[in-house]
Amino acid sequence: MFTPRPIGFVTSPYKDTVAIPKGLGARHEAEGVLRILPEFDLGLAGIEGFSHLFVLWVFDRSGPFELTATPPSDNQPHGVFATRSPRRPNPIGLTVVELLRREKGSLYVRGVDMLDQTPILDIKPYLSSIPAESLRRGWLAEAEALKH
Repeated sequence: MFTPRPIGFVTSPYKDTVAIPKGLGARHEAEGVLRILPEFDLGLAGIEGFSHLFVLWVFDRSGPFELTATPPSDNQPHGVFATRSPRRPNPIGLTVVELLRREKGSLYVRGVDMLDQTPILDIKPYLSSIPAESLRRGWLAEAEALKH
């Protein structure tokens, strides 16, 4: 086992989870800043060349985990690993953000869906070799079809 430690913290417009868009058609267009701690600043070298980033972060204000969750976009319970519920055995979040610019240890991004001061565990450049037409959306595609 390892003990994760934050490499930085999110500056976000969201102070409360009810303000974060959720459910079918939710758009994550809020801008925020990934403020990286000075001891990790060197790790940002070359990041400016990427348009999008994966951000791994901690659901540091979620409750105890549950193995099933009923998402706001469906009225059926699903296994927690088939959802984006914050109540997970390991409360790790994953978000794709658009990198707008870097200013020293601060990454200005669009697409935050985290609360203000959320701890950041890691950042990786967004890379995918999977064509969009090969991706499946599971139960979410069924829920979207019912809404249309």
